[in-house]
Amino acid sequence: MRGTTRTVAVAGVSALALLTAACSSSDNNSSSTTSGGSTSSGSSSGNPSAAAGGEISIAGCTPQNPFIPAMTNETCGGDMLEPVLARLVHYNSETAAPELDLAQSIETKDNQTFTVTLKKGQKFSDGTEVKAANFVKAWNWNRAGKNGTLNSYFFDVIDGAADMDCGLVKDKDGNEAPDCEKKPAKTEELSGLKVVDDYTFTIKTTEKVSNLLVRLGYSAFAPLPDSFFADNGKAYGKAPIGAGPYVMQSYDPATGAVLAKNPSYTGAFAGKVDKITFKIYQDTEAAYKDVMANATDMLAGLPDSALQGEKYKTDLPDRNAEKPTGVIQTITFAPEKVDPSLKNPDLRKAISMSIDRDTIIKTILANTRTAATGWVSPIVDGYKADQCGEYCKFDPAKAKEMFTTAGGYSGTLTLGYNADAPHKAWTEAVCNSVKESLGVECKATPYADFATFRTLITDRKMKGMFRTGWQMDYPSIENFLAPIYGTGAGSNDGDYSSAKFDGLLKEAAAAADPAAANAKYQEAEAQLAVDFPSIPMWYGKTIAGWSENVENVKITPFGTIDLLSVTKKA
Repeated sequence: MRGTTRTVAVAGVSALALLTAACSSSDNNSSSTTSGGSTSSGSSSGNPSAAAGGEISIAGCTPQNPFIPAMTNETCGGDMLEPVLARLVHYNSETAAPELDLAQSIETKDNQTFTVTLKKGQKFSDGTEVKAANFVKAWNWNRAGKNGTLNSYFFDVIDGAADMDCGLVKDKDGNEAPDCEKKPAKTEELSGLKVVDDYTFTIKTTEKVSNLLVRLGYSAFAPLPDSFFADNGKAYGKAPIGAGPYVMQSYDPATGAVLAKNPSYTGAFAGKVDKITFKIYQDTEAAYKDVMANATDMLAGLPDSALQGEKYKTDLPDRNAEKPTGVIQTITFAPEKVDPSLKNPDLRKAISMSIDRDTIIKTILANTRTAATGWVSPIVDGYKADQCGEYCKFDPAKAKEMFTTAGGYSGTLTLGYNADAPHKAWTEAVCNSVKESLGVECKATPYADFATFRTLITDRKMKGMFRTGWQMDYPSIENFLAPIYGTGAGSNDGDYSSAKFDGLLKEAAAAADPAAANAKYQEAEAQLAVDFPSIPMWYGKTIAGWSENVENVKITPFGTIDLLSVTKKA
């Protein structure tokens, strides 16, 4: 891998380590240089000597959901929402190390009861002050079964979460599903959350949680203003009111969003420019051409044509950067209830072995990825190589043998992808590899845009196989396992469920030290190699490009451009 990046290793951060690092975050002036000539500082606020002001633009895509933190679990909406929000914890844009943001302190003696003290005077963009009740009410709303949020799973770790689930009712086909009208939840409040005073609240978890502090920087844990609850978030979803450095000035699903500096912001992570415009593109090639022409300022994730032969280095000399990131690409199988034809784990393993990852990475992705050997990114602490074993190694003979023994496949395999991002070439290459190895028809199937594609998946209407990718929410091995493969988790697109896997996650979360926790998480990942709910494809490396109009562009460990550090070139 190229670049002068540093490995992220903070998954097992202790409470004391977090507090120590966070309290010194405002004095962090260490710097490094990423490839492409962009200077980056340890602080997310970028180069303090750079000129402030001006307007910049970045290529974006169509969000799937309203801009509600508990409903936004995809990157198109998350990228737009990120600068609008502030949370208890902020992730350093260079290392992903957690730093205190809205929190003055987060204290615990046993990793089960946590006392959170807020900084005074921090405000939402509507001018109201951020108080303890804004966190408690937000987290209660996020977890309440009747609200059906995609990110409710993140709050299961807090006492009383199970009592907020609605009861199950059978439909006409005999399938059970939650029905909050017929069987409402026992309560709409988490018993593990208590407001002590305006600036203090406590969190009690179901059992010891070794990495709770690392999780609290995820967007779902953001506070919500009082106005959110007046109409259950309807107005907020269109025009979010956060406590972050920017406010969403306007949004049009056809064209994009405009963010302006939040006049009420007094935090430590202010942005440099006055305005940020997200321009929605249905085609990455078009976005890239606009960056080359200085019509759009930034693009995170270049098209295949620019990657081939490292053409982007000629197109954008001194205006590109790369960084290994906490991103993994996978192929997920439709839930058994949606499509039972792929339910056999051995059939899924055979398909995985039939894919020539290395050739696809070399010929299609210009060596900008690394073939995955498991389900966890190498940049997080706790990563263990070769967890997938032989099933992630290209072996057409063994794949054909296992495929035949598993009963084969009748008809045409489909591999769905969103057409508004550069997935066409590699998905077609995957299908060609499957066809050549197994002798079965395989078709890469495009869907118009990310929102359409993801809606079909979340509504459980997508059959066959489909492209899935995961950009870490927080830097932890747990984040690559629990939210994606835990039973009932919000991002569990294949409805995978394993009592053994869930039990190992529970043991890991309760472990007394980081090493013990990682060992249990690794055992849980090993169980994925048995059940094979998805196919690990490759680990991410983000390559970004920018126009001649901006400076101080850098890529975060999450694979995004740090918009707070970017400056307008004089």
